[in-house]
Amino acid sequence: MNQVITDGLVLMPPAFANGLGVWSRQDGRPGSDTWATSPNAALVAADADFGNCFEIIKTEATTRLRYMGQTPILPGLYLRVSARIKVLSGNFPSVRIAAWAGNANNQNLTSVTQAGPTTTLSAYGAVVTVSAIIGTGARGGVDMAWGPQAAFGHMGIDLTGPNGGQVRIESITIEDVTSVFFRKMMDWVDVRDFGARGDGISDDRDAFVAADAAAAGREIMVPAGNYFIASSLTINTPIRFEGRLIMPDGARLALNRNFDLKGYAEALGDDVLGLRKGLQQLFNQSDYESFDLCGRRVLLDGPLDVQAIVGNRNTYANRRVLRNGQLAAQSAPAWADEVHTRNGTWSASDARRITGLSNVADIPVGALVTAGQGVGREIYVTSRDVAGGRVTLSGALRAAPVTQTYTFRRFKYLLDFFGWLNLQRFIVSDIEFLCAGLCSGLNLPRDGLAFQIQDSYFTGPKDRAITSAGEGCQGLQIDRCQFLSHEQDVAAPLRTTIAFNANVSDIKVRDNRAVRFRHFGVIAGTGNILSGNHFFQGDGVTDGPRTAGLVLADNNIKTTFEGNYVDNCYIEWGNERDPSPQFSGGLSFHGLSLDGNIFFSTGSAPWMNFILIKPYGAGHFINGLTVTDNLFKKTTGPQLLAVEGIDTSFATLDLGRTADMLFSGNTYHGIVKRTENPVTVRHVQGTASSVWNVDLSDVSPFGSEVRGGISFLAEGPLRSASNVIIYVTPYAEPGQGAGGRTLRMRWQQDVRGTAQITARFDV
Repeated sequence: MNQVITDGLVLMPPAFANGLGVWSRQDGRPGSDTWATSPNAALVAADADFGNCFEIIKTEATTRLRYMGQTPILPGLYLRVSARIKVLSGNFPSVRIAAWAGNANNQNLTSVTQAGPTTTLSAYGAVVTVSAIIGTGARGGVDMAWGPQAAFGHMGIDLTGPNGGQVRIESITIEDVTSVFFRKMMDWVDVRDFGARGDGISDDRDAFVAADAAAAGREIMVPAGNYFIASSLTINTPIRFEGRLIMPDGARLALNRNFDLKGYAEALGDDVLGLRKGLQQLFNQSDYESFDLCGRRVLLDGPLDVQAIVGNRNTYANRRVLRNGQLAAQSAPAWADEVHTRNGTWSASDARRITGLSNVADIPVGALVTAGQGVGREIYVTSRDVAGGRVTLSGALRAAPVTQTYTFRRFKYLLDFFGWLNLQRFIVSDIEFLCAGLCSGLNLPRDGLAFQIQDSYFTGPKDRAITSAGEGCQGLQIDRCQFLSHEQDVAAPLRTTIAFNANVSDIKVRDNRAVRFRHFGVIAGTGNILSGNHFFQGDGVTDGPRTAGLVLADNNIKTTFEGNYVDNCYIEWGNERDPSPQFSGGLSFHGLSLDGNIFFSTGSAPWMNFILIKPYGAGHFINGLTVTDNLFKKTTGPQLLAVEGIDTSFATLDLGRTADMLFSGNTYHGIVKRTENPVTVRHVQGTASSVWNVDLSDVSPFGSEVRGGISFLAEGPLRSASNVIIYVTPYAEPGQGAGGRTLRMRWQQDVRGTAQITARFDV
């Protein structure tokens, strides 16, 4: 910066030859005596050293020479005032640069230094240059620091010491020397000043380390160029990049004051490289718990394998967060599914393994397993034994053939954590996964605890939004996320995409919204809570079939489902991962609570059920089901026949063993059967009879038989056939009639009347 050049600032006083009337003998202020009329001063036309110059005979203790013009003093401006002088004869005086410091009110700043260093002249005819630097800041090298109040100065010199010396002065020069202070004035240091080459070949790491050490609170500046950094580098100072770094994959970059995608993308010159290096460092430092994408979109042409990116570890248990940005897939071959088919052998005694496989090394871990029989939904390869020719699965197969052909399909994910053998307490927050129908969204680690996904969007996943291919879903939390299928225009039964799955226990799925997937969730673990979710799976097919919104793959589920909106889909509850699916002991279908939900359908087939139990083997029964305070509603087209049902594709339920089942407080609209248990009905017996048959088929849950009468309360008097009021008590015979859904009341004699009768369909 030079304000003489950039701002047209006038600093130089006129030459002495232009007249001495502007040169003061005192302080330089208007009205002071000038040298124009002084008898001991003269202009010299042709000095051998100076050409035109000014000659003085020193006659005062301090002989002053001041330019009467106001030289401006500005914050950040530093001036060098200099003069060339020589002694011709007489005594040798001393000389110094001096000035009068003035403020905006033309008052002298008496508290500041107004004279520079003194130089004693000691040889006749020797040309001596004296100078001093004047500015507002008290920086090293500034001789006269005048502070922020200074506005101008009257610049010149003082002659001190003995009188009688004959002195000649060439000129008074005033220069802008602000650039001398750039290193101290600027808020950065330049890596080139510490030896960085920026040629992309030379290792510039030491130069960056040195610049970091020298910065002392200032930023580091990296000019244009390619700076090769051969090994891991830590920068503790804020750093700005015009150029970019080139680093091996294994070398870590710690930008401790620029730890976000903006900083890393600027450092590497690429958003993807920046994200990779940022993720690598996230798992290798303790100064930051999160990596912020700064709201940026990162375009990916292939999956991000997070463990491979980190490289130096495959387990991690400290809280870490990836937040605030978009990951977007762009068309590329790397998104294609990897598919292999193999003949394999299975045994119920080792239900989570497939053996006898050829070329196991080609089968990728994390691959979805499908086959003709016995393979439940969302079964994945968790590990492989190449030498043994076998793979281990995320869940057991169900009564599969001894030998059959299996298909192994490995989906590709924008963010893939499956390489982690154990990862705990990782959080994905405010990330939008823009899959564009090219790839899936997020793959959880092989094992781990308390993975959280919150406030994120999954838009257009090709196969899956969130996959748990192992047991990294223990304690999984999915909160306030949006799931938007890429199959919006596909009829419900033809869709293949799934929003999420879980294999182990204690998941929390809360306040999410999902639109037009085949399934919102497939849950095989127990001890779960789902609340506040809205999942919609309708289509434009008139009276068309619907698919399960939620698949519960464990019959002993221990799950609470509360305050959700089940929209044009249903809950399917089965035991599809039971290697011996017929009932042989235990609690059977147990531990499901559905409370305060909205179940809604429009235009669906009338045989759809909102609650569907699907036993895969004989002998199972309901042993703990609560359905309370829900709204069941159907609009458009024929009414639904019932809200609950049994899929008998493989087996039916033993309804004679139903226990601890509650259907109460529910609201029905557009539903033929108003299911209740216990149920209270009003029975009118118009003809006196000793046998009252109370048909409860239109309220029986799942078609269960009546197991007992609880209470009987007559409305008004009971009368005999002759219309005489009688006082008698009946007894109940449950399980009568077709399917056992009739409660029979027996009397001592023929009786007619009206009564409120309460009965149960369970034990």
